Amino acid sequence: MGIFLVKGETRLKGQVTISGAKNAVLAVLPATLMADGETIIENAPSIDDVRVMGQILAALGAEVKENTSGFRINPRGIRNPSPPFELVKKVRASSLFLGPLLSRFGRAEIAMPGGCDIGPRPLDQHIKGLHALGAEIKIEEGFIKAQTKGLVGAPIYLDITSVGATENIMMAACLAKGTTTIENAAKEPEIIDVANLLNAMGADVKGAGTDVIRIRGVKSLRGVNHTIIPDRIEAGTFMIAAAATRGEVIIRDVIPEHLEPVIAKLREAGVQVEVGDDSIRVTGREEPYPALDLKTLPYPGFPTDLQSPMTALLTTAQGTSIIKENIFENRFRHVSQFERMGAKIKVEGRTAVVEGVEQISGAQVKATDLRAGAALIIAGLMARGETRIHGAQHIDRGYEHITAKFNSLGAQITREPSNLPGE
Repeated sequence: MGIFLVKGETRLKGQVTISGAKNAVLAVLPATLMADGETIIENAPSIDDVRVMGQILAALGAEVKENTSGFRINPRGIRNPSPPFELVKKVRASSLFLGPLLSRFGRAEIAMPGGCDIGPRPLDQHIKGLHALGAEIKIEEGFIKAQTKGLVGAPIYLDITSVGATENIMMAACLAKGTTTIENAAKEPEIIDVANLLNAMGADVKGAGTDVIRIRGVKSLRGVNHTIIPDRIEAGTFMIAAAATRGEVIIRDVIPEHLEPVIAKLREAGVQVEVGDDSIRVTGREEPYPALDLKTLPYPGFPTDLQSPMTALLTTAQGTSIIKENIFENRFRHVSQFERMGAKIKVEGRTAVVEGVEQISGAQVKATDLRAGAALIIAGLMARGETRIHGAQHIDRGYEHITAKFNSLGAQITREPSNLPGE
């Protein structure tokens, strides 16, 4: 809760270590309830969304121990297939309990999940896939109610590429009878991480990272030790921040292959990017960046989660940049906040036209969602004067120790309480 105060015209310099991937651990945690024994999850980021998912597991009856490096989860005590509404409404990823609960209990009842308001994210592909496996699903009074007499493998084609649907179906299929094929599956690295966990537990998942995933059902899964991959979105945020502030930052503990679209776009702007085995050095340039055209796409395209940070950089580029948002229709809500800082941006449907200005200025702004909040921090570091960012709770959902990490690079970001409701 609270407000971030960001001192502007700050050049970032130094090294930063990236935490575990938020979008991987949010699927890994529900998967642990399908194991017969204890699973140890390491490199889990200490962020609000992850804590809520751990609380959901505990509310279901699992023994959950959280420490500085992650979780120890023993699901043997789980008897309740219905997570508490007050927890589910806090995090979108709570929908990922559907597949594992159906697989373990033959039934699940979950409230429609919460999360950032970035546009419609319907669960129709989740429901379609689980129905194909033999589940009967109804949506009544804001709850998803599912039951089955036994899941059976089936061919499933996703009408749209959905990370969550791919994960939910993949998890449910692990203990189903027979073989499941998911076509038009999402290819994100986080899906590969979940598949690696499931295979270590004894599942038979092949093709993760491609658009066709095949799962042969097995009788049981065992507890294992699993380390979460680095967070490519956090890494990309710091890469863009280094470039936007004309800084020089080494981003450590990354998988560079996961960041290829970001590397390519920064290099197109004239940013110097040096890639190591598990690190990336980003060196900004003194002269203004050129305008760029950018479109978001499913992986391996440019990630929608980094569109708003990249927009911050382009507010002071020379010329006119065109940004096409192909994933979420409400992902330009940050534009009005950038305009308060002096940016010139016109939104036409899913396209933003950014006319670069020489300088933006600090202002009172509000984080409308998680990634918009990170983008406003970058804009605040670029701006003349001080920026006050309301809605710090949005940023806390996805970035571990973000103030300390930025300040270790020379930023001056402080936090103070807010008197506004909800903050």
